[in-house]
Amino acid sequence: MKKRYEDGIVPQTNQQIRADIARQMREARHSMHLTQQVLADRVGTKKSNISRMESGTYNPTLDFMVKVAEGMGKQISIRIDEQGTDTI
Repeated sequence: MKKRYEDGIVPQTNQQIRADIARQMREARHSMHLTQQVLADRVGTKKSNISRMESGTYNPTLDFMVKVAEGMGKQISIRIDEQGTDTI
């Protein structure tokens, strides 16, 4: 398996960003009262991929995140902020 980072450890800042994205995706799904299985069926993926994305243990591609958002009737919005801000 190819390691993305030289030492195999994801930088802390990336872990926080991944956790924030996972939380937002999970909250969006919950607000729509969708199960992971229903969302996975809409997206054409496995429930385990949705679960791993929502837990922050999966580093999804942007294309996959867009598909998941579209499966919930939502869109992805990305902001570029000054370093040191805590928002996504």
